[in-house]
Amino acid sequence: MDIHNGSPYWPTTFPLRKPFEVNERSECYDVVIVGGGMSGALTALALTDARLSVAILDKRQMATGSTMVNTGFIQYSNDIMLHELIDQIGERDAVRYYQMCLKAVKDLETISNRLPISSDFIVRPSICFASSDADVKKIKEEYETLRRHGFPCDYWTPDEMSENVSFTKPGAFVTYEDAEMNPYRLVNGILELIEEKGTHLFDFVEVTDSMTQEDCILIKTNAGTFNAKHIIYTTGYETTPVGKRIGAKINRSYAVVTKPIDQITQWYQRAFIWETARPYLYIRTTTDNRIIVGGLDEEIAHAPKSLELINEKAEKLLIRIQELFPHFQIELDYAYGATFGESKDNMPFIGQHPTKKNHYYLLGYGGNGTVYSMFGSQILRDLIIDGHHPDAHLVQLDRKYGVK
Repeated sequence: MDIHNGSPYWPTTFPLRKPFEVNERSECYDVVIVGGGMSGALTALALTDARLSVAILDKRQMATGSTMVNTGFIQYSNDIMLHELIDQIGERDAVRYYQMCLKAVKDLETISNRLPISSDFIVRPSICFASSDADVKKIKEEYETLRRHGFPCDYWTPDEMSENVSFTKPGAFVTYEDAEMNPYRLVNGILELIEEKGTHLFDFVEVTDSMTQEDCILIKTNAGTFNAKHIIYTTGYETTPVGKRIGAKINRSYAVVTKPIDQITQWYQRAFIWETARPYLYIRTTTDNRIIVGGLDEEIAHAPKSLELINEKAEKLLIRIQELFPHFQIELDYAYGATFGESKDNMPFIGQHPTKKNHYYLLGYGGNGTVYSMFGSQILRDLIIDGHHPDAHLVQLDRKYGVK
């Protein structure tokens, strides 16, 4: 499955490393993780820190799948707003879920500070504007709900928007304590750290099946059999070798990265910008003064192969950003299309398989996937070590939309 096509920007910020070389293989690992992207790396770090023996298997070179086209923005808000999530799962669980997301942003900062390479982690606010007058009510309700439950936020009128950015919209809510980072450098930094701590990393090893025999799981791959007490699938938008996703929607999106801009002005704290329309436009900056713009989602489950189509979509995205920031001299530098996953209930798939003992999944579907990967790694660590995590029920697989 093609995860992305075109010319991603993040790989230009860190050299492609040589494949990992593992000269030994444990007789039986405590945990084998299938997938070496964001979810796999964060989960391996949590388990390695807990002194478990861990191996990661990836059919590609690790960090070269969705990590290369991750937006790199982490926030506690979700594609489903808090007041909408309250209607879906109840106030107590919805607020707790948002609290988990807020904590995950802080935990990602802590991890970033541990790494041998910089992930360019910077705390930023987010601005979500009403795409039309009809969406103002929704924006106000979300702001009031967030404020009522203690989340750091503000509401901006059209006049307040024009004071802070170069464009105005009918209204916006602003969330604080979000952040941006370079996902490619973050994952590569984690991989380097956990390898030094003894985790075994296997590039270009594809898992084809797994089966439980007595107290050990036999994992079949193109490089022979691995044995583990537990297996975790962090395969992103790929079909899992074992288990079936229920309620998963695989779509594709487009993004562009501009050439560096001399001076970024009239942009409040270089905040992440998104909107209420679906599909939505998202905009952020980089440490070298580029602008990343993404959107134009399509309900097609594979990355676009046509460079002509990618460039056509890129031109449309450049027009959108120029409309919002007419004072910038904008030139295209990178353009790409990529797959992404959502779930029908707007929740990630995290937990133990309902019927397969010691088979776990961390599939962070949705626009907040990095945050889901962060708190998901902690949930799975506790489920494996203690058999319990107080918030596991919020994202468990044994629900209408889960993994069967």
